[in-house]
Amino acid sequence: MRIAPLSLLISVSLLATSAFAQDTATVTGIESEISKKQAEYDNSTVILEKHLKEESQLQKQLELLRARSTELDKEKNQALDAMNEMYRRLIDDPTLDISNAQARYQKAVVDHKQNKDDISMQLAAIASHRKDIEQIRVAKHTQLNTLESLKEQLATARVERLRNEFTREGTLEVNHTINCKRTETLAACEQRGQQMGLQKATKRFVDQIFANLTEERLVEPKRNLAGAQVKILSSHVVNSAFSGQGNYNVNLSVTMRGDVNSSRLCSLLNLDNRFCADYGTPLAGSYQPNYTTTYSDSQLTFSDSQDNSKVVSVSRMSEEPVSDYSVKKPVRVEPLPDLKKSKMVELTLRSNVYDDEVFIDGVSFGSTKLTTSLPVGFHNVEIRKRGYKSYQVRLELNKSQTIHAKLVKKPEPVVAAITTAEQPSSAPAASIVNKTNTASLVVIPAGKFKMGDINGSGLANERPVVEKTIANSFAMQSKEVSVGEYEQFVANTGYKTEAEKNRGCAYYLNGEPVWEATLNWRNPGFDQDSDFPAVCLTYNDAKAYADWLSGQTGQLFRLPNEVEWEYAARAGKETEYPWGNEIGKNLANCGWCGSEWSNKSAAPTGSFSPNAFGLYDTVGNVWEWTNKKSEQSDVAVRGGAWNFAPSLARVSTRLILAPDFRANYIGFRLVRER
Repeated sequence: MRIAPLSLLISVSLLATSAFAQDTATVTGIESEISKKQAEYDNSTVILEKHLKEESQLQKQLELLRARSTELDKEKNQALDAMNEMYRRLIDDPTLDISNAQARYQKAVVDHKQNKDDISMQLAAIASHRKDIEQIRVAKHTQLNTLESLKEQLATARVERLRNEFTREGTLEVNHTINCKRTETLAACEQRGQQMGLQKATKRFVDQIFANLTEERLVEPKRNLAGAQVKILSSHVVNSAFSGQGNYNVNLSVTMRGDVNSSRLCSLLNLDNRFCADYGTPLAGSYQPNYTTTYSDSQLTFSDSQDNSKVVSVSRMSEEPVSDYSVKKPVRVEPLPDLKKSKMVELTLRSNVYDDEVFIDGVSFGSTKLTTSLPVGFHNVEIRKRGYKSYQVRLELNKSQTIHAKLVKKPEPVVAAITTAEQPSSAPAASIVNKTNTASLVVIPAGKFKMGDINGSGLANERPVVEKTIANSFAMQSKEVSVGEYEQFVANTGYKTEAEKNRGCAYYLNGEPVWEATLNWRNPGFDQDSDFPAVCLTYNDAKAYADWLSGQTGQLFRLPNEVEWEYAARAGKETEYPWGNEIGKNLANCGWCGSEWSNKSAAPTGSFSPNAFGLYDTVGNVWEWTNKKSEQSDVAVRGGAWNFAPSLARVSTRLILAPDFRANYIGFRLVRER
């Protein structure tokens, strides 16, 4: 048996439109801006370190001046005693020379006064330096947030560029020769040759698409995950002929457009799946057109009974071997093999919850209700939703089937409500403290944990990772202190916040913190209700509320220290967020997190599912003040905010601020000591 030569000559012309150039220009522009902002951030880091060293030197000099002040005060007192003694002696001996005693005392007074002036000047220099440091830190936070926001934009732009590169159009000319089978008619051989040419054209078309991807080196190794397909827009026979050797040659011109399983683009680019969430559920890979053919002397057109175009799944293309041809009277015409048919089975998934996420073999397929097509064989299916135990099943797929998943809610955390019995006997019968102030206290158990940048994606001030021990359990407010709760405090005490007394509150405008004198906790610059977190509050404003609540309840309330805060926020996890290492979509209120409040305003407290300890909004919504030690001049805020990038809402992220800073993205929650 002789195998006839098989040739495939294809010329490819992918239609290069301005959109593709624009995609690359967008990505390049964002990358350039990231490089610029990174340089600014690095420069600010160097400047800040320099200022901190200078401040340290100023503090050391101040300590020396204060130590000298003690010595000079002692010398002044001794000189005064000596001069007084000389005056007493002068009464008995008027000729006694007391000038040396006077000079000593005069010098001691001058030296002491000069030292006091030096201390005052040193304190003024330190205060001025502190303001510079505070400004640099706020600028750094702004630069950091801008930098991370640009990275968000870059990821989106890369996904869009890849999608456009996969879905571009092009025309190929295929010159294809086959050897006719002995058992088929000339017409059947002609049709088979044309179909095989069409099949190989689509495969080569996708090969060219992959070869021309901007990020081809990253995507090509994961080609089988792309779900790449081809839609044939038009095709016709340029010329065709039979040879006397039993060969059939056809020249086809095929216009096609690529297609891709858009929900998988993030996997191809190693990006968080949330950047592909807008593309919906994966495309079905089992679309099988029913072909009819129409012949003429010079043209062959394929029409589809369902659509005027055809989708070809190129990942399952295969060459068909050819056999010898000898002229025989055909006995019968065998049906053409369905070259596009692949062993794909339809899987339908339903669940009893909304806003879930389906993972099949580790790849996100979107939310239920979902119908997709998968290769025959074993598959791992998982359906997740925050606050619910994930549904997992390994199934053997050999025919179409439907799965009805039932997700079960995780048990509610233990809540320690302050009951009447806990109130001190001296407390007034009609306390002005509303139950919401103290009822939602979650018991945080004792334990050990790793604190800091465990996964290596954090900031310098999150390192090194250290193991910490929480020796005793404590209670923590499950939600951030609300506007309504803070209103009770102000109504009872007449307290005026620092924003109301001076300068107002900061807010972000075009990526920069701007001070607005009219902004405060009552008017933060966005619409709010009583259940929104109280913002525009300084560290001292938060402490004042804690002191008042302690007096009202007879229990000690205070801000959590950083160790307590991170331990409670992690809730036994070592991941970036309480639910994993990806921020996901609409799981929290932070910038570009997919919630209805993202980059717009704070959200009502408790709008999202709690972590395993029962704490709400430890990711995003508003930054939260933590307690500082008496010797510390600065304070850390934790947890991220509605207008900060997701990477800054990780459980280990720390921003350092001056205690008198306030903004409409900073609030607090309290702990109650045992």
